[in-house]
Amino acid sequence: MRSQHLALLCVAVLVSTLTSCGGKDATGPGPTTNLIGLSAGSHHTCGLKTGGAAYCWGYNDAGQLGDGSTTDRLRPAAVSGGIAFQAISSGMAHTCALTTGGAAYCWGDSHYGQLGDGTTSNRLSPVPVSGSLVFRAITSGSGHTCALTVGGAAYCWGDNFYGQLGIADSTRGTRASPVAVSGGLVFQAIGAADMSTCGITTGGAAYCWGFNAMGQLGVGTTIERYSPAAVSGGLVFQAVSSGPGWHACGLKTGGAAYCWGWNSAGQLGDGTTSDRPSPVAVSGSLVFQAITVGSQSTCAVTTGGAAYCWGLTSTAGSSTSPVAVSGGLVFQTITGGYYHACALTSGGAAYCWGVNDDGELGNGTRTDSFTPVAVAGF
Repeated sequence: MRSQHLALLCVAVLVSTLTSCGGKDATGPGPTTNLIGLSAGSHHTCGLKTGGAAYCWGYNDAGQLGDGSTTDRLRPAAVSGGIAFQAISSGMAHTCALTTGGAAYCWGDSHYGQLGDGTTSNRLSPVPVSGSLVFRAITSGSGHTCALTVGGAAYCWGDNFYGQLGIADSTRGTRASPVAVSGGLVFQAIGAADMSTCGITTGGAAYCWGFNAMGQLGVGTTIERYSPAAVSGGLVFQAVSSGPGWHACGLKTGGAAYCWGWNSAGQLGDGTTSDRPSPVAVSGSLVFQAITVGSQSTCAVTTGGAAYCWGLTSTAGSSTSPVAVSGGLVFQTITGGYYHACALTSGGAAYCWGVNDDGELGNGTRTDSFTPVAVAGF
């Protein structure tokens, strides 16, 4: 049964050991130590092994796990097709990945054409994105997908009801094949959110477009934008995350974190619960190397590998500033889903925590765990 409670990240902010609050640590096989990628979707998660084999777990109503079925998986299941991938991105109910040669494949829900294969038919296993473009980065949102070519040109496909494709078209029509984002900007990174998208140019300037009711575009207003609009403040970013929630965060060159948009639970980390239509500094002066946005939470990894989260942190309340994830694990990357988060250790082992109704933690159970638990070996 789908969880309706907002209990994403207790992350042991109330304790300092691996004692869970609301669940228990998984038993059984330990994690693998050869993962090169990890991506949390709305209620599912996917990972890549050394060599490029893709595995997914969790909710699978539309085939977003890519294993040829619509059966939920409590442990990692191999994506069918035997394709070697270099990058993977999990959205709300679809997943996309890039081969080592830069070809894009997608699977799962395609109600809005977000698989990019020219149709609106769901796919239970990977299908190639049309157009034969060669990409170096890909990102999956709620009902849309975006990718960057090797030259930094941005293309998007799927739902465009709020202008999230960035094609300067306010007719709100969907696109089932890749279309170029307007403006001719050259991007180094891109992140698709619920109904918006943000990217960073090669010069470090952040641009966002799409839905903006909560100020999640960071442009100083709450007006929708149908093409890329500069995030206010003139900050120079090295990373951006605009995941399943209505807020976004970025890391400045040097590792300082800034967030903007919806702040109902303190997910902007500025010590308040006030929405911000422009970037505000995350409190605490921590220096981060990676950041990820969830529904009403944010998590980041410091340059030393410590994970911190803020926003909705337990069934009892929230934190408006960063709090350390327990366990003392050293992480290199982190990824946020709707009500769960996952991270890779420096040795390439996957750990997840949060709500686990659909098996999105990948530890063989449906038990919530608000401290990191090892994803079952695969």
